[in-house]
Amino acid sequence: MVSSLESLGNTHSTYRVYVQSSPNNTIISLTNAKGDVLFWASGGSTGFKGAKKSSSYAAQAASERVGRKAKNAGIHSVSVFLKGLGQGREASVRGLKSAGLLVSRLVDITPIPHGGCRAPK
Repeated sequence: MVSSLESLGNTHSTYRVYVQSSPNNTIISLTNAKGDVLFWASGGSTGFKGAKKSSSYAAQAASERVGRKAKNAGIHSVSVFLKGLGQGREASVRGLKSAGLLVSRLVDITPIPHGGCRAPK
């Protein structure tokens, strides 16, 4: 975890937020342009247990936590990359916006098989 603006380096570079949403949990990671994770949170790390980890409210709470840490570090604009088919996709973007971050780009990077593996018997 990064605690001060000096250790982040250049604050004008591109920061990315990766939202990995599964049926069981939602993980939000904020990285710099090189891919080093600066801050992260998940439904489980914000205090939700069991089936509540996968709720959209847990995803929103986790993304607000990451957004607040980013604002305190001086980050204003992020690109968001969504991956997975869980409930927390849209709620996590809402949470980042409510924390005061400007979402400059929204990209879906969910892997979609075309052809893919042979189907089970």
